[in-house]
Amino acid sequence: MTKDRRATPLSRLLLAAATGACLTTACGVVPGSSGGSGDTLTVMTFAPMGTKATNMPGMPGMAKAYERWINANGGIKGRKLRVLTCNEKNTATGAADCAREAITKKVVAVVGSYSQYGRAFMAPLEAEGIPFIGGYGVSPEEFQSTLSYPVNGGQPALLAGAGHQLGKACSQVSLVRPDTLAGDTMPVLLNAGLKAGGTPEASDIRAAEDAADLMPQAREALAGAGPGGGGAKETAGPAPAAKGDGTSRATAGPTTPSGASGATAAAKGTSSKSCVTAVLGERTETFFDAFRRADSTLHRNPQISSVLGSVSQALVDRTGGKESPFEGAYVTSWYPVSTDPLWAPMRKVISDQAFGDDTVEADDSGAQTTWIAYTVLNQVVQKFKADEEVTARKLARMLNQTPGIPTGNLTPELSWRYQDMRAVAGFPRLVNGRVSFQVVQQGRLVAQLGEQDVDMTATLESAPRSA
Repeated sequence: MTKDRRATPLSRLLLAAATGACLTTACGVVPGSSGGSGDTLTVMTFAPMGTKATNMPGMPGMAKAYERWINANGGIKGRKLRVLTCNEKNTATGAADCAREAITKKVVAVVGSYSQYGRAFMAPLEAEGIPFIGGYGVSPEEFQSTLSYPVNGGQPALLAGAGHQLGKACSQVSLVRPDTLAGDTMPVLLNAGLKAGGTPEASDIRAAEDAADLMPQAREALAGAGPGGGGAKETAGPAPAAKGDGTSRATAGPTTPSGASGATAAAKGTSSKSCVTAVLGERTETFFDAFRRADSTLHRNPQISSVLGSVSQALVDRTGGKESPFEGAYVTSWYPVSTDPLWAPMRKVISDQAFGDDTVEADDSGAQTTWIAYTVLNQVVQKFKADEEVTARKLARMLNQTPGIPTGNLTPELSWRYQDMRAVAGFPRLVNGRVSFQVVQQGRLVAQLGEQDVDMTATLESAPRSA
């Protein structure tokens, strides 16, 4: 699985170009030709927008850009794509309202959407046989419902991956997470990854989802770091001495007095580095701002980390680039870094079809997930006969039967057949457990040196049930 991703930059660029060419022509459909029955495929993308907590406007924004692009190039096998969007409002009521609207508008699928309220939206969709393709992976139902087709490992893979990443460098970890049902699964998942690396369970620090003041949590996290637990300062934070040497501080790992890397020290059981990871969505920035201020007098400077979605390139840019409090931070991701040539087709679509829409950014994990979800939709619709009607139930049946759906190597080939289900407690439909490891270096999210992509499925299979 890792071998597929470790292509040379040239081969990645050629693959991206070939993928873009295939998608631009709708994989066999000549732009402008009828290519089929001329039916319209109506789908929906929903996400929270304009709330006081989590907002994912890049997902519906990416969906509309995809709609304009694919229709300008002949549609999907000659069928025009119609994308409806809905504001989920980050509430159970909003999620249910979006699902009901999808039913009323007779969509054939809900694609590339975000909601932590899986119970609210999955039950109505299931009743009408509407598939849910490529959700963000924050609700357990996305990995349980037989009509859900996740394209990534969601929160489970990210948290277990973060544990794997931190377990190599940390003797103790504090987790700051939302005090929600979705947040309640986070410690179990993170601890599964930590356990695999022989690191003790993380301290669990809760925060209100819409909290404006996270100083109490910052102080608690620093108290957990303990005196002397910060290790060498060059591993995290904007220490001037570490800048400009071309070496990632977090990539090199926390150093010991002898100069050995933190990863090596951890492997020998001698690392005393304390780490703090925050997974708070948009509130992650608020937390680390409070954290930096709280540590300005204590100087404990523990290694910081987060996951895709809570930390992004846009956030690093907005908070100072090289001078950002996230400089040196570890980040666990589902996908390649945003500068990878494999994202070239998506970047071109954003440039051509979302120009001026500042909600759609190529670095945004929501936009990336939506792009992959619509790629899956495109690939599956290609398997219908030109004059065959595409309905929600037929689409779900095709998804259930199709092996190895390609996504331009942004993920492993995806398949949701019965034999592809995994023995992950509470998450049987987690068919893609792959994660990548990144670090903020010189103000840029880059691949962590020496770290290969890892499939966290086996780690999750051995974890206690968390949902």
